Amino acid sequence: MNTFFKIGERGSTVGTEVRAGITTFLAMAYIIAVNPALLSAAGIPVGAAVTSTCFAAGIMTILMGLFANRPLACASGMGINAVVAFSLTAAAGGDWKVAMAVIFLEGLIILALVLCGLREAIMEAVPVSLRHAIAVGLGIFIALLGLINGGIVVNDDSTLITFGSVYNPVFLVGIISVVVTFALYVFKIKGYILWGIIIAAVAGVPLGVTPMPTGIVQLPDFTTFMAPFQTAADGSGMAIVKVFVNPTLLVFVFSIMLSDFFDPMGPAVAVGKQGDFLDEDGNVKDIRKILIVDSLAASVGGLFGASSCTTFVESASGAADGGRTGLTSVVTGVIFLLAAFFSPLVSMIAAPATCGALVMVGFLMMNVVSDIDFSNPLDGIPAFMTIIGIPLTYSIATGIGLGFITYTLMAVCTGNASKVKPLTWLVDIAFLISFLIA
Repeated sequence: MNTFFKIGERGSTVGTEVRAGITTFLAMAYIIAVNPALLSAAGIPVGAAVTSTCFAAGIMTILMGLFANRPLACASGMGINAVVAFSLTAAAGGDWKVAMAVIFLEGLIILALVLCGLREAIMEAVPVSLRHAIAVGLGIFIALLGLINGGIVVNDDSTLITFGSVYNPVFLVGIISVVVTFALYVFKIKGYILWGIIIAAVAGVPLGVTPMPTGIVQLPDFTTFMAPFQTAADGSGMAIVKVFVNPTLLVFVFSIMLSDFFDPMGPAVAVGKQGDFLDEDGNVKDIRKILIVDSLAASVGGLFGASSCTTFVESASGAADGGRTGLTSVVTGVIFLLAAFFSPLVSMIAAPATCGALVMVGFLMMNVVSDIDFSNPLDGIPAFMTIIGIPLTYSIATGIGLGFITYTLMAVCTGNASKVKPLTWLVDIAFLISFLIA
């Protein structure tokens, strides 16, 4: 095991990797409840959605660990699952099987682009300043997710967001999670992120935030598996055939593909920063293997009926807890598979308990901001747009797109158009098209 995963070579231990895998799972466990809740709006049975969510995440996360040997975990992506539930299924005539066929196809297209080297080439074409900005923007985004989970940041009709109520039990659990995690970090307690989640979850019991399990075992329901190749709701043939005869669905294939194409860029950089697998230029080591698994995950998500699976930015919590190898991912993936049978117990880890873990990861990712030269407009302005774009649009891909386009504009304005690589121009065009058809 040590030789296969290069655990000692990367300065880790089996115990550290196992703990980091548990930390990553707990930071992501909310997806087991949230994804089925969203997909049920598309008509997918909740029990079947739980099974597909757990199995897609488990299998692809294990594959990430074995093939790429990096501490990255995959699960159904937030954002695209909402598109599937509220837009794509409607465009497919209310047939969620056809919607999953769209996801399956866009994942295959991305996989083909990875295998021909285009996706990797585009990531390598990202200017160094933007790579740093993506990491910072992701840090703020992760922290924002945590604060929302903890009820510390809430919706407001007048100001969009505002400070939550200190009398709200969710707020109290979120604050406990943040304070405990930061305190354990200061005192250099090993596994401080994992302990922060556990202590906050326990504190949430008397506050009524941590739910008591309604049972222990829940048998898997595999009825959504192979959804694209099941018979369409109207009985006229396989669901996947419906996509090719509907121009609207083909547009969905393209638009969702653009989002899935760029979404893993941020998590890969973020986790690479925490897991120490960025090179001196900010490039992610072994990126090709990571992108292959991520692309395959998108397609498998559609195949299983779990929506598109992607690399989760919460993986950074495990890397921050010491995870350095694929063993972290294997542990996370195995727990996801087990969770398919014990989902009532997993539901006890409520989102507020993960607040401190995500805020801590955001804090740890902020140190790279000093590597950005804000005095240089060509570096500073695009970096700024990326940093604010990711959290304020609540979209990793949109924030990256704003950074790309701004970089090209600044290059032209400063007389540095020759520095813009041909692929960057192509990416700019793709993002503009995606913004126009969104």
